[in-house]
Amino acid sequence: MRPPTIRDVAERAGVSKSLVSLVLRGSGPVRAEKRDAVLRAVRELGYRPNAAARSLSEQRTRTVGVLLDDLRNPWFVDLLDGLDSVLHTAGLHMLLADARLNRRTGHRLAEPFLDLGVDGLVVVGTVPDADGLDALARRIPVVVAGAREPRPPGVDVVAGDDERGARLATEHLLGLGHRRIAHLAGHGAVGALRRRGFEAAMREHGAEPLVEPGDLTEEGGYRGTVRLLGRPERPTALFAVNDIASVGALSAAGELGLSVPHDVSVVGYDNTSIARLRHVWLTTVDTAPHELGRRAARCLLDRFERTAGEGRELLAVPMLKIRGTTGPPPVPVGRLP
Repeated sequence: MRPPTIRDVAERAGVSKSLVSLVLRGSGPVRAEKRDAVLRAVRELGYRPNAAARSLSEQRTRTVGVLLDDLRNPWFVDLLDGLDSVLHTAGLHMLLADARLNRRTGHRLAEPFLDLGVDGLVVVGTVPDADGLDALARRIPVVVAGAREPRPPGVDVVAGDDERGARLATEHLLGLGHRRIAHLAGHGAVGALRRRGFEAAMREHGAEPLVEPGDLTEEGGYRGTVRLLGRPERPTALFAVNDIASVGALSAAGELGLSVPHDVSVVGYDNTSIARLRHVWLTTVDTAPHELGRRAARCLLDRFERTAGEGRELLAVPMLKIRGTTGPPPVPVGRLP
């Protein structure tokens, strides 16, 4: 038995083939009763559009490339969920690639997407290939999500306000009475902005900022915390560049026999699923990655219609999520509270 065609749908609904196409694409003015008749015929016949034929007629593949800095980062998973929800509604499909893996194998980052003829590209996280991104943006619409590096002309950036978020985290610890606060720092533009927010807040309150370089990983957070807590006058609070580094900090504190938050407070950044685990319950800065993903998708859809023009930078307002890893500094031995 042959599969139903668009002609069959048109005959069942009592309309023209062109009107069926308008309804399936969601474009053009169609009266409600006609649209309902077409959709009812589609359901009754079990009709599925021929994606290959539609791509040829529209000169589009209806696919979007998504290049991630590191698939292991749970923050990216939340962002992808928001991104996919909007793209799926628009009839688009995501194709994923790990930029970290491509760099390690020597492949050009976006080459596979160009070979597949994607309609657009969303770059998630920091991808250190500005020249390649510029060349790519001249050929297809490109949106960057979650990174703050300088963007080529015509590329939109959707990210969190990292400096403001770092201030929120630092001011929370200062408000609890901490003055010896250390920052487990990260690299790239995002790491630099979070460090700048931390240092500015500390100096505004007359406190000396202490910065320990890191690498955004759990192992980096662990090693940095061991070094910090081994100091003669150890910090009473740690602000980590992200939630993953915070997990390393929590592990190091536990192994050193210190209680969180009684002996040392810890604040993360990103509000990933890790932070919300009950046995972690991390105080952290919420950057709303799901909503960032949705905004990035809407920017890309807008770029399909508005291919020219300068790129925009859209920054989401961060919020602090106070949970169980922060409290007042410990009272020195021999001093009454």
